[in-house]
Amino acid sequence: MDPRSAARRFADTWQHGWTHHDVDAILTLYADDAVHTSMPFRPPHRGKQAIADYIRWSFDDETAPTVTFATPLVDGDRAAIEFRVTTATGTLAGCVFVRFDIDGQALETRDYWHTDQT
Repeated sequence: MDPRSAARRFADTWQHGWTHHDVDAILTLYADDAVHTSMPFRPPHRGKQAIADYIRWSFDDETAPTVTFATPLVDGDRAAIEFRVTTATGTLAGCVFVRFDIDGQALETRDYWHTDQT
């Protein structure tokens, strides 16, 4: 899969998956041995199961999110994608950086985000 298509699929699937808390749909984006890092000082989540656990934990206290992902910026096998999530308790805005394998699966992802609690 070409990286532009992989990045668009990544953004669209995450947007839908986050909106509906569909962890299984989101996990289809990741290679089995993918590594995800959320924020610079947290330890990485290694493998699909660890990534699934992190996503479920992230969704745990969240209700009725409005989620938008921007058009991905792609260079080679990497993409940067901004996102914004609004819930009753505030807004989270951030960016995810993704490196894809030849099949369009995410090998590495890294998020940076900030929340504005209302």
